[in-house]
Amino acid sequence: MMNQKVSLDDLEGVILDFGGVLYDIDYDAPPKAFAALGDPSFASLYHQSSQTAWFDDLETGNLGREEFYSHLIARCTTGTNLDQIHEAWCCILTGMPCERAELVMKLGARTRLFLLSNTNAIHAKVFEADLRSTLPDSDAFWGAFEQVHYSHDLGMKKPDPETFLHVCSRHDLTPAKTLFLDDSMQHVKGADVAGLHAHHLDLSRENVTDWLTRMGWLD
Repeated sequence: MMNQKVSLDDLEGVILDFGGVLYDIDYDAPPKAFAALGDPSFASLYHQSSQTAWFDDLETGNLGREEFYSHLIARCTTGTNLDQIHEAWCCILTGMPCERAELVMKLGARTRLFLLSNTNAIHAKVFEADLRSTLPDSDAFWGAFEQVHYSHDLGMKKPDPETFLHVCSRHDLTPAKTLFLDDSMQHVKGADVAGLHAHHLDLSRENVTDWLTRMGWLD
């Protein structure tokens, strides 16, 4: 059920990814920032398609900020401080256009809408603060979702099929009548294995507005 057009009326709910689909991400920024701090191999540890175990531990809530930053600072030039590490780690987050938030609110008025994000407590604090300061009504944006699920709160993450099944079960959603949208193919494949309508948003070709238009979900 990958990338097959489906009517919104035939679905019990829609699950959206956050970073990439809604909130813009620059995966190239942290490797450049850490290279400037003396770690030229950061990109081999963390990128969109895979990452090392302690990034996974951070995203499932099993590694705290202090221990995580100690891993990073140990890889950098002597004298690098925690503020520099924080800035380098969070420069991946680049923001969300207001009109994208408006689309989410319109979609949330038409269907049960959920968010499922592989993220960590550090990034969540930063992007939530950013949206509070940049959106006209951030409460209305978050209120469009029946529930927001972060991997660091769930203790599980995409692309594990059990993650999708857990979210569906928690909200009485039938997987075969639930659509999941993500810009990372490995996550889409995990949702497909779990039995959801799984759609890949190819950001090299379209954004979420284009996708919603192509699906016929925009009035």
